[in-house]
Amino acid sequence: MSEGPKKEGLRERKKRQTRQYLSDVATGLFVERGFDAVTVAEIAEACEVSVNTVYNYFPAKEDLFLDRSKGVVDRLSRWVRGRGAGESAAAAVLRELREEVETVSPKVGLFEGYEQFMRVIHGSAALKARLWYVQQETAEHLVCTLREETGADEGDLLPLLVAGQLNWVHATLMEYVGRAMVAGGKPSEVSRDALLLLDEVEDLLSERVLNYAVRAAG
Repeated sequence: MSEGPKKEGLRERKKRQTRQYLSDVATGLFVERGFDAVTVAEIAEACEVSVNTVYNYFPAKEDLFLDRSKGVVDRLSRWVRGRGAGESAAAAVLRELREEVETVSPKVGLFEGYEQFMRVIHGSAALKARLWYVQQETAEHLVCTLREETGADEGDLLPLLVAGQLNWVHATLMEYVGRAMVAGGKPSEVSRDALLLLDEVEDLLSERVLNYAVRAAG
């Protein structure tokens, strides 16, 4: 019998709250002055903690701004592992992305203020490099997931090729939303256009990609 999710203890809650506070203060400073112009020492001073405390929660300054990147790395893999019977890996990813776009989810950047977030990234080579690294991690994670889900051996190139295509789908959507929001688009308007983009993207995928890793019924 399942015991259900473990209840968060006081210590864990305080750590989570402190981590969120550090990230929120840092993000405010980055938006105001730019990522490269703000030092970790200034963030620590603004939060009234030591520099070591900041580094205990965030190994690098980039982590303060991209504090949810760990969840992004496993995102496509989670969707593929959770696909339904008769559903392919690509169909699962497209379905999940459409759902997030249709619901105007902040997970895909559809919220007021996202343009400020994107401007900080566009103004920093370090953040651009970190985002590129996150995309590579996401693709590598997905390759491993597709190999596990299909039983493909190391010599089979299809998991690598399909993972690259699905990672491109996700990255293309995020790039489009980011550009549209920076250009002054409203979340609801960008959502409608992003759905059309996903239709176009799906049309570009081959049948081999669209029908890869279909989960057997039962």
